[in-house]
Amino acid sequence: MGRLLAIDYGKVRTGIAITDELQIIASGLTTVETKELLPFLKDYCEKEQVEKFIVGEPKQMNNQESESEVLIKPFLEKLQNQFPKILIERVDERFTSKMAFQTMIDSGLSKKKRRDKSLIDEISATLILQSYLYNQ
Repeated sequence: MGRLLAIDYGKVRTGIAITDELQIIASGLTTVETKELLPFLKDYCEKEQVEKFIVGEPKQMNNQESESEVLIKPFLEKLQNQFPKILIERVDERFTSKMAFQTMIDSGLSKKKRRDKSLIDEISATLILQSYLYNQ
Protein backbone atom coordinates (compact mmCIF):
# COMPACT_ATOMS: atom_id res chain seq x y z
CA MET A 1 0.00 0.00 0.00
CA GLY A 2 1.40 3.38 -0.98
CA ARG A 3 1.11 6.74 0.67
CA LEU A 4 -1.52 9.35 -0.14
CA LEU A 5 -0.06 12.75 -0.95
CA ALA A 6 -2.21 15.88 -0.64
CA ILE A 7 -1.58 19.09 -2.55
CA ASP A 8 -2.89 22.52 -1.58
CA TYR A 9 -2.00 24.20 -4.88
CA GLY A 10 -1.27 27.91 -4.86
CA LYS A 11 -0.05 30.42 -7.39
CA VAL A 12 3.19 31.06 -5.46
CA ARG A 13 3.45 28.29 -2.84
CA THR A 14 2.00 24.82 -2.56
CA GLY A 15 1.43 22.95 0.68
CA ILE A 16 2.07 19.21 0.77
CA ALA A 17 0.86 16.60 3.25
CA ILE A 18 1.38 12.86 3.30
CA THR A 19 0.00 9.77 5.00
CA ASP A 20 1.91 6.91 6.54
CA GLU A 21 2.16 3.68 4.52
CA LEU A 22 -1.05 2.33 6.11
CA GLN A 23 -2.94 5.51 5.12
CA ILE A 24 -4.07 6.17 8.67
CA ILE A 25 -2.32 9.37 9.74
CA ALA A 26 -2.08 12.62 7.75
CA SER A 27 0.97 14.77 8.44
CA GLY A 28 2.24 17.99 6.95
CA LEU A 29 5.31 17.37 4.81
CA THR A 30 6.45 20.75 3.51
CA THR A 31 5.64 23.78 1.41
CA VAL A 32 7.38 24.26 -1.93
CA GLU A 33 7.45 27.07 -4.43
CA THR A 34 4.84 26.17 -7.03
CA LYS A 35 7.35 26.53 -9.86
CA GLU A 36 9.38 23.75 -8.17
CA LEU A 37 6.38 21.50 -7.45
CA LEU A 38 6.68 18.94 -10.26
CA PRO A 39 10.45 18.40 -9.75
CA PHE A 40 9.79 18.04 -6.00
CA LEU A 41 7.04 15.46 -6.61
CA LYS A 42 9.22 13.55 -9.07
CA ASP A 43 12.03 13.34 -6.53
CA TYR A 44 9.64 12.37 -3.72
CA CYS A 45 7.92 9.66 -5.77
CA GLU A 46 11.29 8.13 -6.66
CA LYS A 47 11.98 7.67 -2.94
CA GLU A 48 8.50 6.81 -1.63
CA GLN A 49 5.61 4.81 -3.04
CA VAL A 50 2.69 7.15 -3.65
CA GLU A 51 -0.65 5.53 -4.44
CA LYS A 52 -2.75 8.62 -4.97
CA PHE A 53 -2.57 12.41 -5.21
CA ILE A 54 -5.32 14.27 -3.35
CA VAL A 55 -5.60 17.76 -4.81
CA GLY A 56 -7.61 20.52 -3.18
CA GLU A 57 -10.57 21.76 -5.18
CA PRO A 58 -11.35 25.40 -4.41
CA LYS A 59 -15.05 26.19 -4.67
CA GLN A 60 -17.15 29.24 -4.05
CA MET A 61 -19.96 29.23 -1.53
CA ASN A 62 -22.49 28.50 -4.29
CA ASN A 63 -20.51 25.33 -5.15
CA GLN A 64 -19.12 26.75 -8.41
CA GLU A 65 -15.43 26.69 -9.32
CA SER A 66 -13.19 29.29 -7.74
CA GLU A 67 -11.08 31.59 -9.92
CA SER A 68 -7.95 29.68 -8.89
CA GLU A 69 -9.26 26.53 -10.59
CA VAL A 70 -8.03 28.12 -13.84
CA LEU A 71 -4.47 27.69 -12.50
CA ILE A 72 -5.04 24.20 -11.13
CA LYS A 73 -6.42 22.55 -14.31
CA PRO A 74 -3.18 22.93 -16.34
CA PHE A 75 -1.24 21.65 -13.32
CA LEU A 76 -3.50 18.58 -13.12
CA GLU A 77 -2.80 17.79 -16.79
CA LYS A 78 0.95 18.04 -16.20
CA LEU A 79 0.64 15.92 -13.05
CA GLN A 80 -1.30 13.21 -14.90
CA ASN A 81 1.23 13.22 -17.77
CA GLN A 82 4.23 12.99 -15.44
CA PHE A 83 2.67 10.34 -13.16
CA PRO A 84 0.26 8.32 -15.35
CA LYS A 85 0.11 5.39 -12.89
CA ILE A 86 -0.84 7.50 -9.85
CA LEU A 87 -4.53 8.27 -9.38
CA ILE A 88 -5.64 11.85 -8.78
CA GLU A 89 -8.68 12.72 -6.67
CA ARG A 90 -10.08 16.12 -5.77
CA VAL A 91 -11.32 17.25 -2.36
CA ASP A 92 -13.33 20.38 -1.59
CA GLU A 93 -10.93 22.75 0.14
CA ARG A 94 -13.34 25.48 1.22
CA PHE A 95 -12.35 27.02 4.55
CA THR A 96 -9.08 25.06 4.88
CA SER A 97 -6.97 28.24 5.08
CA LYS A 98 -9.22 29.66 7.81
CA MET A 99 -9.20 26.34 9.67
CA ALA A 100 -5.40 26.16 9.31
CA PHE A 101 -5.01 29.63 10.81
CA GLN A 102 -7.35 28.72 13.67
CA THR A 103 -5.34 25.53 14.25
CA MET A 104 -2.21 27.67 14.58
CA ILE A 105 -3.92 29.90 17.16
CA ASP A 106 -5.29 26.90 19.08
CA SER A 107 -1.86 25.30 19.21
CA GLY A 108 -0.39 28.42 20.80
CA LEU A 109 1.88 29.54 17.97
CA SER A 110 3.22 33.06 18.31
CA LYS A 111 1.94 35.86 16.07
CA LYS A 112 5.27 35.83 14.25
CA LYS A 113 4.92 32.13 13.37
CA ARG A 114 1.25 32.60 12.41
CA ARG A 115 2.38 35.09 9.74
CA ASP A 116 4.32 32.29 8.02
CA LYS A 117 2.09 31.66 4.99
CA SER A 118 4.03 28.53 4.07
CA LEU A 119 2.98 26.95 7.37
CA ILE A 120 -0.66 27.80 6.62
CA ASP A 121 -0.31 26.08 3.22
CA GLU A 122 1.18 22.95 4.79
CA ILE A 123 -1.53 22.78 7.43
CA SER A 124 -4.19 23.34 4.74
CA ALA A 125 -2.82 20.39 2.77
CA THR A 126 -2.98 18.31 5.95
CA LEU A 127 -6.62 19.31 6.48
CA ILE A 128 -7.44 18.37 2.87
CA LEU A 129 -5.85 14.97 3.43
CA GLN A 130 -7.61 14.44 6.77
CA SER A 131 -10.91 15.29 5.10
CA TYR A 132 -10.22 12.71 2.39
CA LEU A 133 -9.31 10.03 4.92
CA TYR A 134 -12.37 10.78 7.03
CA ASN A 135 -14.71 10.44 4.02
CA GLN A 136 -13.22 7.14 2.83
